[in-house]
Amino acid sequence: MNEKEFTDLQVFLVEPSHTQQHIIKQFLFDLGISNITLIDSGKDLLSLLKQSSPDLIMSSMYLPDMTGADLVHEIRNDSDSYDMAFLLISSETNLNYLDPIRQAGAIAILPKPFTSKDLDIALTATLDYLNPQQVELEHLDIEDINVLVVDDSTTSLKYITKILNDIGIDQIIQATNGQEAFELTNEHLFDLIITDFNMPEMDGLQLTNSIRAESSQKSIPILMLTSEQNENRLAAVKKAGVSAILDKPFKPASIRKLIAQLLN
Repeated sequence: MNEKEFTDLQVFLVEPSHTQQHIIKQFLFDLGISNITLIDSGKDLLSLLKQSSPDLIMSSMYLPDMTGADLVHEIRNDSDSYDMAFLLISSETNLNYLDPIRQAGAIAILPKPFTSKDLDIALTATLDYLNPQQVELEHLDIEDINVLVVDDSTTSLKYITKILNDIGIDQIIQATNGQEAFELTNEHLFDLIITDFNMPEMDGLQLTNSIRAESSQKSIPILMLTSEQNENRLAAVKKAGVSAILDKPFKPASIRKLIAQLLN
């Protein structure tokens, strides 16, 4: 992506530290972005969103009145702002704090300090999110594709469904756990299953095992979207026969490419 595309972005930066505001603002300036609104708290952002809709919200993890996780869930639960691009900037490494943000559909999580290249990649993903391209299939019509999306987080379900709608997939059935999803595979024909890993009742590993062993659709492609970091658990998922694994947060271009590969 070139700078001219970046220059059109309107960015709301939520950062209580004036020093960090200056540093991040300079990074954005260097990439050609000048339409930047500086905001000190989550409450101020939510108030401003009632009047204006930015292209991208960039936020620190720890704000004076809430966390970045609280903020993104407030955004996702509001009908007027739920689909806005959200990017977290944080030095936090505790997965318990980061996982809710991964689940809520962040464009990216940038570490502190981050590099210009890191920011460039995140902004490119933002542009792709704002200007989605339809997935290209060789032998199937995208409007005929039937997809089962499985996730125990309603926020994550909403976000994934939006991404799929943006790339041309409209026939989507949702399930909130693996058991519900497995039962649905015996009631409906699907072209693709997109599932989370950690879920109640039956997790993504158990769901994959059940489909490969017992379902009438044993060979259906299964794409796992997960924030799971445990290598042993991920290895077990691969061994069970999952078709592909994509980390949360994922880039829209990445899921579009994987879906094209799986269905072609």
